[in-house]
Amino acid sequence: MTEKLQDSGEWGWSETGARRAAVLYPEIPGVTLKRRNPDARLEEAIGLARAIELDVVHAEHVRLNKPVPATLLGGGLVERLHGMCAALEVELLIVDASLSPVQQRNLERALETKVIDRTGLILEIFGARARTHEGRLQVELAALTFQRSRLVRSWTHLERQRGGLGFIGGPGESQIELDRRLIDERIVRLKKELEQVARTRGLHRKAREKVPYPVVSLVGYTNAGKSTLFNRLTDSAVMAKDMLFATLDPTMRKVVLPSGRTAILSDTVGFISDLPTDLIAAFRATLEEVRSAQVLVHVRDIAALDTDVEKADVEKVLGSLDIAPDTVIMEAWNKVDTMPADIRAATEQRAALIRSGEEEVDAFAISAMEGTGFDPLLIAIDEALARFRVEANVEISAGDGAAMAWLHENGDVLDDLTDREAGDGTSVLLTVALDPTDWKRFEQRFGYKALS
Repeated sequence: MTEKLQDSGEWGWSETGARRAAVLYPEIPGVTLKRRNPDARLEEAIGLARAIELDVVHAEHVRLNKPVPATLLGGGLVERLHGMCAALEVELLIVDASLSPVQQRNLERALETKVIDRTGLILEIFGARARTHEGRLQVELAALTFQRSRLVRSWTHLERQRGGLGFIGGPGESQIELDRRLIDERIVRLKKELEQVARTRGLHRKAREKVPYPVVSLVGYTNAGKSTLFNRLTDSAVMAKDMLFATLDPTMRKVVLPSGRTAILSDTVGFISDLPTDLIAAFRATLEEVRSAQVLVHVRDIAALDTDVEKADVEKVLGSLDIAPDTVIMEAWNKVDTMPADIRAATEQRAALIRSGEEEVDAFAISAMEGTGFDPLLIAIDEALARFRVEANVEISAGDGAAMAWLHENGDVLDDLTDREAGDGTSVLLTVALDPTDWKRFEQRFGYKALS
C-alpha cells in the first residue's frame, strides 16, 4: 500500500512551514504482530507524525522477506526510498519499527535525510506535549536513557525554547555528537529531581487523604476519547482533540455520581502499542493514580479497525502496574456515533448482553462526543464503589442532626432504631455502611469513632 498526502497544490514547503516527512511501516517476519492490521498501523504512524505537526507527504507499508542487519530494509527498497525522498523533498523519514543505532545511521547516509524510528517519534511527541515539571523530567529521563547509545544527535535541545526533545532537530541545528559523560551526569541529576518530585507527590497524596474521595481513573489507548469523556462528566475543559497523545499530564476533577456521592475522576495518558520500555518506567509515578483507583474505566474506540488489538495493548500495560486485585474494571465503548446506524444498534445490544451475563468486565456503549449512554455507566461506577463500603456501628448524640444527616447523605444507614442511655444523655447507635475514605471524613468532621 502506498499513500501520498499533500496539503498544497505543489510538492515543496507546506503553507504552514511544517517539515516534510514520509512514513514507512515495515512488516517484519517473526517480529511484526500478525494480528495487527497493516493499514491501521500505518494510519496510526501517520497520526503520530501529524501529532507534532509534521507535513506527511508520503506513507506506505512494505513487507520484508527478512530484515537486513545493516539497514533493516533491503537494498532495492533503500534505493527506491532514496529516489522518493529526493523527488518529494522529504526532510525526515519515520520508520515505524525499532532501529538499532547502526541501522539508523546507515539509513541516514544512504537516503541523505534524517531518519527516526517509532520510539524516537513517540519520545519527541511526549517531549513536545508534557506540560508539568514532572512530566518534562520524566520524558527527558526516558529520552536520554534511550539515546545513551545513540551518539547521533545534538545537545542543543536542552537550550531550545520549542517543545520536543531534538530527535527531529530544527533548521540550522548543529550535528554535534553527544558526550556520554554529560548524558550520565544529566541522568543522575534527573533521577534526583524525580525522587524529590515523588516525595512531594506523596505529601500531596497525604493532604488529599484528609479530605478523601474514592478515585475513578479513565484509561485506554491513545485517542480513544478519554479526555472528551472526562470533560463531559466533569464539565471541564481539558484539551481533547482528534490527535494521538493529546493528554500527557494527569488531570483530576470531582464528579458527582447518581447517588449523590462525590468521587475523583482522573484522566491519564493514553497507551499505545510498542510504547518504549524506558518511557513506561519513567511515567510510573504519573500512573500512581491508576494504581490507587478503586474503579478503572477502560475507554475503547469501539469503531477502530484494531479495537481488539488496542484492548490487548492496554491490558498489557495495566498488567505491569501492580493494580490491586479488588480493583473494578469496566469498559466504555466510545465513538458509537461514528458507526452506521445498524452497526451502532448491534454494538449497543452486545454491550447490554455482556452486562446482563456473567462476564468479568461490564461494557457500556457510549458517545463522548454526543454525550449519550452515560447514565448506565455512572450507575455502574456508583454501584462498584459501593462494594468497597465498610459496615460499622457508631454512637452519636441523639441531638446531633448534622451528623445524622451527613451519614444518610453519604452512606447507607442500615439500623438507626437502637436508643440507649449514654452518660448524662441519650445517644443513638447506628449501623452504617460507608466508604473507608468517608469514614475518615466523618470522624475528622464530627469527632465520632466507629465502634466496630
